[in-house]
Amino acid sequence: MPLRVFSPPDKVSSILNFVENNYVDSVNRKSLNETLISEILTQLDPHSIYLPPRDLAVANEALRGNFDGIGVQFNMVEDTILVIRALTGGPSEKVGIMAGDRIVAVNDTIVAGVKMPEDSIISMLRGLRNSKVRVGIHRKNADDELEFTITRGKIPLYSIDVSYMVTPEIGYMKITTFSQSTYSEFETHLKKLRTQNCTKLIIDLRDNGGGIMGPAIKLSDDLLPDKKLIVYTEGHSRPREDFFSTETQLGKDLELVILIDEGSASASEIVAGAIQDNDRGTIIGRRSFGKGLVQEQATLSDGSAIRLTTARYYTPTGRSIQKSYDNGKTDYYMDIHRRFQQGEFIEEDSIHLPDSLKYTTPAGKVVYGGGGIMPDIFVPYDTVGVTNYLRRVTNLGLVYKMALRYADNHRSDLIAFSTGLEINDFLNKQPLKEDFLAFIKNNEGPSQTKQFDESEEIILTQLKAYIARNILDNDGFYPIILQIDTTLKAAISALSDNNN
Repeated sequence: MPLRVFSPPDKVSSILNFVENNYVDSVNRKSLNETLISEILTQLDPHSIYLPPRDLAVANEALRGNFDGIGVQFNMVEDTILVIRALTGGPSEKVGIMAGDRIVAVNDTIVAGVKMPEDSIISMLRGLRNSKVRVGIHRKNADDELEFTITRGKIPLYSIDVSYMVTPEIGYMKITTFSQSTYSEFETHLKKLRTQNCTKLIIDLRDNGGGIMGPAIKLSDDLLPDKKLIVYTEGHSRPREDFFSTETQLGKDLELVILIDEGSASASEIVAGAIQDNDRGTIIGRRSFGKGLVQEQATLSDGSAIRLTTARYYTPTGRSIQKSYDNGKTDYYMDIHRRFQQGEFIEEDSIHLPDSLKYTTPAGKVVYGGGGIMPDIFVPYDTVGVTNYLRRVTNLGLVYKMALRYADNHRSDLIAFSTGLEINDFLNKQPLKEDFLAFIKNNEGPSQTKQFDESEEIILTQLKAYIARNILDNDGFYPIILQIDTTLKAAISALSDNNN
């Protein structure tokens, strides 16, 4: 039977009708439609996407900066859910859930010792606000299993992991994403640092894949002098729109460093580009990802949505930092792997950009477009101490597992400390190396003692940092792990040199 000819305006609909009515087996019209929508958007650019209702809800949580749940941070330990902490003021803390508790049942379902996937557990604990969930708890030194009924509530998702003073005058802030709450978080953290005599600031945007454009613009506004161009956007159906700084005074007087790497994208690159192009601070690290496309979301009647690229953004000197996607989505995302193979993470000289992508800042500094933000100071990927032994230990999760066990077994000692550095000092006096090697042996880990010696500083620092995270969350983790961070050390050095 020959295919009939369809008129162009009805071509897609007519084909779907023909398939549905004539295919040898039954077909799901809805599934075909969703596949078709996804395929259409795939042909446009890597960031125009279709989000089914369930995926949209998850994606919007991250951008909104909150979700509904019970308010605990947990980890899986030997197939058991270990509560690391109950969020202050959250639903779980209100009913008496404590750090160190093990969740063994949710409603009538046993979740301990059954190898349940973590995302399944999360879906059981989350739910509509004001709904209730029963959890069975095993608590050390309690004779019987405890049961709590928790009323789910609004749980914040923080986009700033930590802020603290790395020297008496230099503040550090780690921003992991840009959501609706990021700017208010930034104000709170920066005001705190200023009360601690912060006169210089390091903003860490490494591995920050972006998010919402607005908070990045507002954050940049707080750091730039009045009436400076932050970014502008323009597209085929979107006229040019300029965004300028205002008279806000929160951070305009601070000496500034921005940390970036190949994981810094989108909104992170807006901030880095605005600071670099206005000669406002120093960009340190490695070349950023290279995403300079702006998406707008259209929600459909069934609760799904399309995020469509409608414009490009340009840094103040006129740079588009969007890298090419002419060879398709797979090639686009393989670019980072290709950079690594070509030695870009190790040698700055391996990066070759044409003069056509060269721009000049008001102070005469040369900057480049066409594929990410190039740092002012390049810091290579640190390979010192990276051995096959370290890779094996990492892949098996042994540092992480021992840290959980150690924190659980020594919680009564560790909760006496209020800072990560206090925990670090305490752990330095413990036989942590011997304990770790015994743990490795008992868990059939690698036994290359010579390679352990090469990786010892990394392993023990990670171990102490993860132990501290299990007690004080990120406030415990970062001050320890950053002691072996060469990029942060370069930033501290750059800001300290400005005293001379």
